[in-house]
Amino acid sequence: MRKRSLIVINLLAVLAIGTGFTFAVLAPSERTQGDFAKIMFVHVPSAWLAFLAFGVTLVGGVVWLVKKSPLADRIAASSAEVGVFFTGLALVTGMIWGYPVWGTFWDWGDARMMSTAIMFFVYVGYLALRRSIPDPETRARRSAVLGIIAFVQVPLVYFSVTLFRTLHQGTTVVRPDAPIDPEFLRALMINLGAFTLVYLAFTGWRTRLARMEDELEEAEAVSDFEIAGSGITAPRLGEVTGDV
Repeated sequence: MRKRSLIVINLLAVLAIGTGFTFAVLAPSERTQGDFAKIMFVHVPSAWLAFLAFGVTLVGGVVWLVKKSPLADRIAASSAEVGVFFTGLALVTGMIWGYPVWGTFWDWGDARMMSTAIMFFVYVGYLALRRSIPDPETRARRSAVLGIIAFVQVPLVYFSVTLFRTLHQGTTVVRPDAPIDPEFLRALMINLGAFTLVYLAFTGWRTRLARMEDELEEAEAVSDFEIAGSGITAPRLGEVTGDV
């Protein structure tokens, strides 16, 4: 993505976040949770964007395995970093919301909480794996495989509230009979769109940075090769001494 396009996305993201904040403030309070429910305008988009980010990592890994495309590997890695950020944000905001509503920051028996936390640490491991392998091709191949396998957690996290008995509330927004105020839903969707623009901006800039990191790594590899080879020089005829 070109720099000019990224700047435009940045501006749109800032405007969208401001609009989303305005709608969040003006949205009606929830009947039982009051204003505490408004943290959902951050919590829910963060969770959804984490799913999207890890989906992009999955696709990037598949494309790399098929075409060996460096760009696909950069996008996969960059999206995973942004996904880890959004997953962490979803966990933190969920804990902040949980204390006044549930009376506790964390419930070790809650399937949604625990599966999300596991997903967070698995993708942190994905990023650690990338940092631990110096060879670019080996790094891309192993990361692609892990990125594909790790994605199985996304549907497990999403359906955890229906597969297991859990403290976490069930699916609400996508239900046809969703008991949600239309104004509240409108504000939620606007913030989802704003967070999507933030995701695109973060991933776009991180991908550009990854390309520069790859170019620097290649330049250093060439430089090291030249320095190692420059220490060997052919002797001049006049410098050869000794018995013949």
